[in-house]
Amino acid sequence: MATSLSIGHLSEIERGLASPSVLALHDIAEALGVNISWFFHNGEGNDGERDIVVRASNRRTLKFSSGITDELLSANLRGQLELLLSRFAPGASSGAKPYTHRGEEAGIVIRGSLELWVGERKFVLKEGDSFSFESTKPHKYSNPGDTETVVIWSITPPSY
Repeated sequence: MATSLSIGHLSEIERGLASPSVLALHDIAEALGVNISWFFHNGEGNDGERDIVVRASNRRTLKFSSGITDELLSANLRGQLELLLSRFAPGASSGAKPYTHRGEEAGIVIRGSLELWVGERKFVLKEGDSFSFESTKPHKYSNPGDTETVVIWSITPPSY
């Protein structure tokens, strides 16, 4: 099997009865040979600007079962950089198991707090704190607070 997910769970995700975790979506995308951006809904927009501008009302959005919502801020993923806005419901996380991929990540906590694990190191970031690390190091993250956390991420090369 190309993913660690059961056939039943994959079927539920396909039919919209279940939402995947961040790690599950990475696994599904890898098995299909696509980037995660393939799953984003394409926003409507003015054709004359869509290659450069992303209007707030037209952001492509993914909602994960864990309580994380990612909004793609990049106009496209053909370049070297990806920009995301992530919203974490209280207690939301990327999952218990850390994951890796090629590239680098950086970000800033706009609101709330973020627990970030990189390798064996754990960091608690507050509003205004920023971070950067090599994505080849095992990493995971969560919202330990009781209010929504908002993070702006920069990822290179685009993995979504």
